[in-house]
Amino acid sequence: MKLALIRSAYMSLRAHQVRPGSRFTGFSRRCLPIGITSSRLSLRAASATSSTGTNPKLTGNFGVQSQKGDESDYDNHVRKVVQSTREAIVTLQKRNPAIQPLLAILQAGEDDSMLEINKKMAVKIGLNITQICLVKECSEDDIVEELLKLNDDPKVHGIYLHLPPASITSRVLNTLKPEKDIEGISDLNMGRLIRGDLSKGFVPPLASAVLDLLENHDTPLEGKTVLLVGGEGPLQLAVQCLIERSGMVTLKSHWSSKSLQAQVMQADAVVLLDVGNMYVPPTWIRPGAAIIYCKPALEKDENAFGLSSKSGLESLTAAYRTQNVVRSCSRWLKGQEYRPWHLRSLKLQPLTPVPSDLEISRAQIPKPVDQLAEEIGLLPEELEAYGRSKAKVRLSVLERLQSQPNGKYILVAGITPTPLGEGKSTVTVGLVQALSAHLRLNSFACLRQPSQGPTFGVKGGAAGGGYAQVIPMEEFNLHLTGDIHAITAANNLVAAAIDARMLHEATQSDKALFNRLVPSVNGVRKFSPIQISRLQRLGIRKTDPASLTPEEINAFVRLDLDPSKITWQRVVDTNDRFLRKITVGQASSEKGQIRETGFDIAVASEIMAILALADSLGDMKNRLARMVVGTSRSGQPITAEDLGVSGALAVLMKDAIKPTLMQTLEGTPVFVHAGPFANIAHGNSSVLADKLALKLVGQDGFVVTEAGFGADIGMEKFFNIKCRASGLRPSVVVLVATVRALKMHGGGPNVSAGAPLPREYTDENLSLVAGGCRSNLRKQIQIVHLFGVPVVVAVNVFKTDTQAEIDLVCQIAKECGASDALPCNHWAQGGRGCSELAQAVKEAASKPSDYQFLYNTEMSIVEKIRTIAQRVYGADDIELSPEAKTKTDYYHQQGYGSLPICMAKTHLSLSHMPDKKGAPTGFVLPIRDVRASIGAGFIYPLVGTMSTMPGLPTRPCFYDIDLDPVTEEITGLF
Repeated sequence: MKLALIRSAYMSLRAHQVRPGSRFTGFSRRCLPIGITSSRLSLRAASATSSTGTNPKLTGNFGVQSQKGDESDYDNHVRKVVQSTREAIVTLQKRNPAIQPLLAILQAGEDDSMLEINKKMAVKIGLNITQICLVKECSEDDIVEELLKLNDDPKVHGIYLHLPPASITSRVLNTLKPEKDIEGISDLNMGRLIRGDLSKGFVPPLASAVLDLLENHDTPLEGKTVLLVGGEGPLQLAVQCLIERSGMVTLKSHWSSKSLQAQVMQADAVVLLDVGNMYVPPTWIRPGAAIIYCKPALEKDENAFGLSSKSGLESLTAAYRTQNVVRSCSRWLKGQEYRPWHLRSLKLQPLTPVPSDLEISRAQIPKPVDQLAEEIGLLPEELEAYGRSKAKVRLSVLERLQSQPNGKYILVAGITPTPLGEGKSTVTVGLVQALSAHLRLNSFACLRQPSQGPTFGVKGGAAGGGYAQVIPMEEFNLHLTGDIHAITAANNLVAAAIDARMLHEATQSDKALFNRLVPSVNGVRKFSPIQISRLQRLGIRKTDPASLTPEEINAFVRLDLDPSKITWQRVVDTNDRFLRKITVGQASSEKGQIRETGFDIAVASEIMAILALADSLGDMKNRLARMVVGTSRSGQPITAEDLGVSGALAVLMKDAIKPTLMQTLEGTPVFVHAGPFANIAHGNSSVLADKLALKLVGQDGFVVTEAGFGADIGMEKFFNIKCRASGLRPSVVVLVATVRALKMHGGGPNVSAGAPLPREYTDENLSLVAGGCRSNLRKQIQIVHLFGVPVVVAVNVFKTDTQAEIDLVCQIAKECGASDALPCNHWAQGGRGCSELAQAVKEAASKPSDYQFLYNTEMSIVEKIRTIAQRVYGADDIELSPEAKTKTDYYHQQGYGSLPICMAKTHLSLSHMPDKKGAPTGFVLPIRDVRASIGAGFIYPLVGTMSTMPGLPTRPCFYDIDLDPVTEEITGLF
């Protein structure tokens, strides 16, 4: 292809590869206004005639056209480098058939001579080249901007700066990624060369060519003297290092040196690094000596002893350049492989009595998040830092490690808790601290992001507690990286779109609606992609707005939402009971569009459930589009895509889909992602966080994730909803129990948040403990066994527990079918207090399990609800309200009947009655309503009086939370 054709074909702003994966070399170029440069250096081999009339020996007499044998020797050297590089590419493509090494030439001006040399070599080798032409007078900023793009482009494996020497500044060199610096000119690569460490750096191609010629001289040069003339700087240094490392002796001289002639005549070989208009007279060269000229490429040299302008070492230099590109590509591929962990644990010095959670958190200095990421095998480009101690992790890790076997998958669940919580988060954190910091096993904790509702309400934060928590705990509990705010914004955008669409449909004709929904821009009217999707769902296969019939226009513009059947509510991440039911549309500007609606807490939004269950950005986008927001007057479901808002939702959620990396007090990694409540949603952290962690820990590692509330709620949904969505299967369930909760289930008095504990809970009472063990604990162990997974009971020890009570719990737990049962003192001791549990989990995970789902999704909605009620909760039967019965029939009619079930039920009892403790029987479970989260992919029945918006107590946690305006320290969080 002629250059003129190439120029016209590749003037796009961004270079691209041609026919990736093919043997033929792809070539692309990207040019700004054209200039010319002649700053490039290439290596020329020249001969000279001595005073005796004999020809002094060059390194093989390469480049001497009159001596065919010498040219053949030179070509053989080139062929050897080409052949070894070809073989390296074949080896690479066996590992990854899609890989195609790419060299990027960044130059000032549109001079194609250097490109042609490298392109010919690339054709022989089988790699691709892209050429970026800046204006001849380009600035340092222009060069840096292009370099940053090339640095970040994973398809580019080598960068050649074909620029004037004055343009290759320290800033430019510091910008160039050392791993792509195939010319070996960056400070780091030059330092590696001097030190002799070439495992990561590169030898400059020109220096490699010089050494090749010297080492293959007709007469062995080992121990002989090589004179380097001119060329102060990196090239001279590189050539000197290589020559001396090969056993030769180097001397250096300048063109202006008065003793130059004498030095040349005494040398066994002469390398002229910076020739310019200077040359060495033939009479200076001693017989048998080698002389190598470095001349501007393709320039005629009248003093080159009769050699044509085509002589020189451009081909050998280009061959070594492509070899460096392939070497860079090979290193990049190796860098994409799984990396063993080099985790540095943080030391703990537990105090007695145990200080507050916030004091403990502040006493430990977390590792910089980029250091933590490196220790667990993440690449720098896979991290998006949010300050010093937390970062988003890109989902590209899953693609990079797709062939890496998963580690062991551990679920932490619990018995039915008191309103105070029983410490599943602390057990989760303590367990991974024990596994990583004490048993030296790779482990990851996967936790949910806490809602501000409980943080400022009753429960407080969810970062764990004592010496088993995630740090910094204030960042964990407050905002984090803004995921819940993104969900709030996306959810409320849907609500605004619903009300706005209803208003516009009520006040405009079909024609007016159509003209506004499909506006004319510059005289052209066309559908957006999301509108074409709606047309297709309506069975309209047209794409020209002018071709729609009046009937088709009516179907397209009229969602015709039934105000009484809108299921979408607004959300806020605060416990605000007065928003449970509100009236909207009362302003005169809304023209009578008044209706009742309400608010849910943000974590109850279907978008939160989607975030937790999606396995890719594309999957999340599709799920968001499928969300049903209401029903039309004709009985058809209306989706977010019908509203035209699903693309915007994906934009709002594009960063929230990435898990957040943090660490425990002992420096072990934690993924924090998603935060659905378990009593009104499925109550588990994200599928994506679990999948990423399972790849990162390696085949022998452990990922510990937590299910919300009791095993009857969070764990059941984990198995039947999350595991169906992810395809993952847990190895072990850790069931958390406390003496306090067991006493409550054994007949103890009620426990209330904020009130002092009755004496029954602070004094030893074996009878109450035994009663709770043989009722609630036994039942929760049985629930785990329904799914065929071994269970280890973890007794979360409180300071008021006696040894006799703890021993009794462990004894009865084993009698009830637990693989093991152990006390845990992680709250007071950190990972060391959970070491025995970690060992028990490791042993249980090595045993085979017989995992199974509780129900087949093809069962009817009612039968699936009944199965959960009877087998998990212990109910005799279920009772559906008329509204719930109507809804189940409607969902079956719409094709949603095969979705799994997500029960919205109180977490304070196995039944629907919060005051019924232990293991109630003989009750009928009332189903007040049945709703559908089609995007999330489940049906959720509302049991009893379950609310989706919690309320604040008389004395919320926010009474104790404060900020020091001088130090900016937060107090009162727990």
